[in-house]
Order: sequence, then structure tokens, then C-alpha cells
Amino acid sequence: MTHEIYIYLAVMSAVTLAIRILPLTLIRREIKNVTLRSFLYYVPYVTLAVMTFPAILHATQSEISGALALIVGILAAWFGASLFRVAVLCCVIVFVSELFIG
Repeated sequence: MTHEIYIYLAVMSAVTLAIRILPLTLIRREIKNVTLRSFLYYVPYVTLAVMTFPAILHATQSEISGALALIVGILAAWFGASLFRVAVLCCVIVFVSELFIG
């Protein structure tokens, strides 16, 4: 069993290093492909969204209150509310909805 852990660690390390080192060694000049450039531009935003979206829904006692806060937060940000106002509004929505939902 203990030998398997070392194999798992070696494989994880190799994959992590390959993902980080290969692009640096294989791509030496500027990327001119518009599709690839736009894909690489949006990768950080998509990664952040994928990591935070489940946390938004599961951080509350019920997923309904998390979903309500998410919808209200998106609408408030869409209409130009500041980050602080969006956060406070989402907290209020979660608090009120959990009082009524239970």
C-alpha cells in the first residue's frame, strides 16, 4: 500500500510538470491563430467560474438560497452595482431566504 502512494505521487508530479513545462518549451513565438488566442484568453475566467459555481450553491444550508443569491448577484452586477453592493445584497438574500425556506 505504501509503495502505491509513491507511484501516485510520481505520476501526479509528472503530469503537473508536463502541463507547465511543455507549453514553455514547445511554443516559442507569438500565437497568431485568432481562435487559439481567444481560447487562451478565456481559460482563467472559465476555470474560476468552474471552481466557484458549485461553492456558491453548496455554501448555504439549502441550494435554493444559494441559487437565489447567484441570480440576484448576477442581475445586480449586470446593472452596474459595485462588488461590495453585490456581496452585501447576496448575503441579505441568503439570510432572508433561509429564514423562510427553513
